[in-house]
Amino acid sequence: MSAGRILDRMPRPLDPLRSFKVKTGLLVVAALFFASLMFWVTARWPFRYALVLALLVSLAVTQILAHGMTSPLRAMTTAARAMATGDYSRRVRSTSRDEIGDLARAFNQMAEDLEAADRYRRELIGNVSHELRTPISALQALLENVVDGVEDPDPARMRVALDQTERLGRLVAELLDLSRVEGGAVQLERENFAVRPFLEDVVRQSEDLRRPQAVTVDVQPPHLRADADTARLHQVVANLVDNAFRHGPARTRVIVRARPDVGGVIIEVEDDGPGIAPGERSRVFERFTRGGSTDGGTGLGLAIARWAVDLHDGRIEVVDTADGCCIRVSLPAA
Repeated sequence: MSAGRILDRMPRPLDPLRSFKVKTGLLVVAALFFASLMFWVTARWPFRYALVLALLVSLAVTQILAHGMTSPLRAMTTAARAMATGDYSRRVRSTSRDEIGDLARAFNQMAEDLEAADRYRRELIGNVSHELRTPISALQALLENVVDGVEDPDPARMRVALDQTERLGRLVAELLDLSRVEGGAVQLERENFAVRPFLEDVVRQSEDLRRPQAVTVDVQPPHLRADADTARLHQVVANLVDNAFRHGPARTRVIVRARPDVGGVIIEVEDDGPGIAPGERSRVFERFTRGGSTDGGTGLGLAIARWAVDLHDGRIEVVDTADGCCIRVSLPAA
């Protein structure tokens, strides 16, 4: 084991001090004290021997104390070089309470953030590649069969191709929304609006909604008003309604409710489908989480809904219900 590693494992007696200047002053005082002590102990020795011993002891004490003061800087240098090669797992030992200790803790937090961002980037690339590969492979197989004359380009097969291109379009649109939200490019444009007409319009415009009579809008009181960005809130409600129909049985019925709440408003989308298991509720708002579904969803709808709610400083959650699933959106007063 090298001398540096041995010193790294030794206690750091100056760590409790909050000022690097005070530590430097104590370092000078300690060096002078031990030099004087050695001169006093070796007063009867020849001067040259006493001087050498005093210097050696002072240097040893200074090295031990100074190493503990500067070792976080060396560790940060090593970790920064590792980060330059893509290794974000390095952390710095930060036990001191002075400015260097604060710097080391900030460095560790930065390393954790960079590691999380790198992990998210890798997961995003993998997930997007997987999501794109499925419809593209289906389209390629269908078109190859048509070109080779194995299958005729009848309306049924063209409908399959159209469904796959629509799925690709949804994925691209949601990825664009995701990039705008995460990049901070989305600015809220709040306005005061009547909630019932707004919700009825969202239900009517839902492009994937085949049975509008299967959705009930319940607003209490009927003339309830809210302050929010209607474009972003439209995304939220449309994604929740779409999610209810995608994960429910063929005859699913959906209720969209709204009511006032301490100056704000609460919107709930409830269905009578299979519901969400308690163990999965904390993950449904993450990117590309589809709960094992293979219904053609992109797994981004609820994540986009969560970000839109976060922009309003609101809260979105899965709440308990007797049957099915209920997702509640709480928007505070503007």
